[in-house]
Amino acid sequence: MADMKLPTRAEDFSEWYNQLVLRAELADYAPVRGCMIVRPYGWALWENITAALDGRFKATGHVNAAFPLLIPKSFIEKEKSHVEGFSPELAVVTHGGGEKLEEPLVIRPTSETIIGHAYAKWIQSYRDLPVLINQWNSVVRWELRTKLFLRTLEFFWQEGHTAHATAEEGEAETRQMVDVYSDFAWNEAAVPVIPGKKSDTEKFAGADTTYSLEAMMGDGKALQFCTSHNLGQNFAKAFEIKYLDKNGQLQHCWTTSWGLSTRVVGAMIMVHGDDQGLILPPRLAPIQAVIVPIYKTDEEKAVVMENAHRLRKELVDGGVRVKLDEREGMSPGFKFNDWEMRGVPLRIELGPKDVAKESVVVARRDRPGKEGKSFVAQQGISAAVTQALADVQKGLFERALAFRRANTIEPANYEELKKGVEKGFALAWWCGSGDCEAKIKEETKATMRCIPLDQTLGGVAQTGGGGKCVYCGQGAKEKAIFAKAY
Repeated sequence: MADMKLPTRAEDFSEWYNQLVLRAELADYAPVRGCMIVRPYGWALWENITAALDGRFKATGHVNAAFPLLIPKSFIEKEKSHVEGFSPELAVVTHGGGEKLEEPLVIRPTSETIIGHAYAKWIQSYRDLPVLINQWNSVVRWELRTKLFLRTLEFFWQEGHTAHATAEEGEAETRQMVDVYSDFAWNEAAVPVIPGKKSDTEKFAGADTTYSLEAMMGDGKALQFCTSHNLGQNFAKAFEIKYLDKNGQLQHCWTTSWGLSTRVVGAMIMVHGDDQGLILPPRLAPIQAVIVPIYKTDEEKAVVMENAHRLRKELVDGGVRVKLDEREGMSPGFKFNDWEMRGVPLRIELGPKDVAKESVVVARRDRPGKEGKSFVAQQGISAAVTQALADVQKGLFERALAFRRANTIEPANYEELKKGVEKGFALAWWCGSGDCEAKIKEETKATMRCIPLDQTLGGVAQTGGGGKCVYCGQGAKEKAIFAKAY
């Protein structure tokens, strides 16, 4: 068996992450540099993420469609800031069927342009609005520095694209999706994200306004969880997306786009994981509970396995995603370590004594050692396990929130900000100037992550009518989060 021990998070957080992704069999490196193979365990996790989001999208009136992978290069060039933002990352197809193409084709980095082209054909009148379409796909961005799940050349995501009759409706849609994503992050991924607005420097290429959800990882760095963009009329004008209003006047539409990718898998690993491996939030975990049978003789094995199969069926009938570990030639201790590394929320231990007592030992992944173990009666096991999973889910969120709060400072001056961003978030007054933002980035390597929509961060921070910019000392109306980021 391979060495089970991971590097500790304290000694090398980055290497801990890399090895964990490989050893837990979430993903593997592909033969093309910067690409990844998502393995079945990682894909099962992504499927649970997509199901949780897809249900929320449909509940808010969105429908799914599929647009092509290949986009004419001229489309990308129609929206000026869009092409400037994406041109360094484009993968371009110049030949097809053995011949040079008349017009090069871009492998989609995102689909605003090709969807804009379609919307221009489909939308004629105010009666056609709003258009609320989402697609699940993969996109390609030619990244130089890559890391499994967090940043790869090709990644999987969803991208929503909507068209509206008014600016107000466009902004309402953009904000609605911030709320949908936040609900998913808090209640499914157990990640206490901070929803906020991006600065002009950090916003999406071609957007009027970009909102993002920012999360603190286990090393204090920030990770952008997902984004929602109000595109104003920029793409509508570039692609002639127009409609006749109720007065018979021709108007440009107001459009939005929003997306969340496989990067959230990386976020969950880095927010919840410990030195033993993954800890997956029960609501998204591919396997919520694993039954590990313990026996020494064939006689014990027969009794234990019969009981284990019955318990497994009860749990499956109760809606629990459960696995019975029947692997031969491996000690229970090895199996415990293996499932710990894979982040399964609950382990159910079953030996001959447990069968005799009609009970099991339930061990919580989020609480190591004796503290996380309890004896549970086999009678009513399904309800007990369901409750334990809910407790783990709640515990993970509360622990991540406590960690973020403990590592967020409100600097009184620039020196304090410099120290604060070395280990976490700094929530500081900012005048809104791009110059101050650029200087802070240059001098500290920290970026302006977002201007939180809730300026108190849930009642933790002080509020007030205004303050002085942490960099230049000029008047400031809002606080922004500065942090080093992935």
